[in-house]
Amino acid sequence: MKPNAPPGGYRFSLVTRWSVLVGTLLALGIVIAMALDHLLPGRPLLVFSICLALVVPVAIITIRSQIQLILSLFRALQGTVTSYKDGDFSFSLHWDRNDELADLVAAHNALGHVLREQRLDLVQRELLLDTMVQNTPVAMLLVAREHRIAFANIAARQLLAEGRKLEGMQLQDILSGAAPALTEALAKGKDGLFAVSAADGTEEDVYHLARRTFSLNGRKHELILIRQLTQELRRQEVQTWKKVIRVISHELNNSLAPLTSLAHSGAELVRRGQTERLPQILETITERTRHLESFISGYARFAKLPTPRPESVSWDLFAERLASEVRFRIVGELPQERAVFDPAQMEQALLNLLKNAHESGSAPDKVELSVRLAQGFWRIEVLDRGQGMNEAVLTNALVPFYSTKRSGTGLGLALAREIAEAHGGRIQLANRDGGGLAVTMILPAAATLS
Repeated sequence: MKPNAPPGGYRFSLVTRWSVLVGTLLALGIVIAMALDHLLPGRPLLVFSICLALVVPVAIITIRSQIQLILSLFRALQGTVTSYKDGDFSFSLHWDRNDELADLVAAHNALGHVLREQRLDLVQRELLLDTMVQNTPVAMLLVAREHRIAFANIAARQLLAEGRKLEGMQLQDILSGAAPALTEALAKGKDGLFAVSAADGTEEDVYHLARRTFSLNGRKHELILIRQLTQELRRQEVQTWKKVIRVISHELNNSLAPLTSLAHSGAELVRRGQTERLPQILETITERTRHLESFISGYARFAKLPTPRPESVSWDLFAERLASEVRFRIVGELPQERAVFDPAQMEQALLNLLKNAHESGSAPDKVELSVRLAQGFWRIEVLDRGQGMNEAVLTNALVPFYSTKRSGTGLGLALAREIAEAHGGRIQLANRDGGGLAVTMILPAAATLS
């Protein structure tokens, strides 16, 4: 129903309307008094009594009727406000007089119309959101106080209760029949991955658990999200293996084809009795064999990176060991605070970064190492003045097996990233102003010895 607008025509305000009403009643009383005085001369008391008896009831009835209309409107306003509180916005009011109350009714009806439209829009949004939440493949549990489940979508019901309703049940009762891996993951109180084995033990499903705590209607709630990653991981695993096979096949072909050709040439020279070139051929075969061995050992190191064994390390001594392997210049002063990391793994990572800096085309004296402590993190920077990287290379440089070098394995930066992440850190790449590359390894300084 559309809100009623005030009727048109001449406008009388409440003050004008009541002034006219009171004036009319006074004029009526005066006319009656004058008429009675003419009919009953010299008897003012009787005239006054008759005037009161005639005028006062008429005035009371008239004023009461007007007030009753206004009170009815106020009761109607109160009723619609109560309906608004209950979420019912279907009511509207009507006032047939063109005064301030008509303006109030029009504003009230307009407010009801706006609230009604907003409610319809909200209902549509809630319906859309509920449809999305119910049909998402991510299992969602909303847990209220005392670990009671307030909401569970279809995926959660299928994962934890074979499709049965979960609302109102205790979380512990649900977990008693769930996989032990899920119970252990929830007991840790933080986000993480867990795996659930099939009943026959032949397959394993991997899940990601996320938890968020927030207040809803003044009460603490926890949202638990469980997402199955098995298919996505398998798809990525297949893509990774395909890439590995392509890279290894390419590298093996690049090494085996020359070896086959050289071996055939050597055999032909022996058959002809021309053995003077055999040492050169054998030396080339040895060089290609060593390159192939280095390539395979590099893949083995990347695939078998052990768990870090943190130690307390002095930056001065650590930098001296690096300097004995590769040339670089230290920027600023090394921190006096001792760091905690696996020195062997970190040395391997930084050697890879420093050797890459030398191979970038940078002058050897422009390869620099900077170490500083900032906001609870070690920032270890390897800087050069080489050619830098374009956007495509920056995007893929940390991906295993990606290399722009003809003889590169694509494992140097990837291994450094694996080592940094194993220490709870990360690696960032950025081109430098004026040319060159800055590789920043960020490690938490609050690491402790295990």
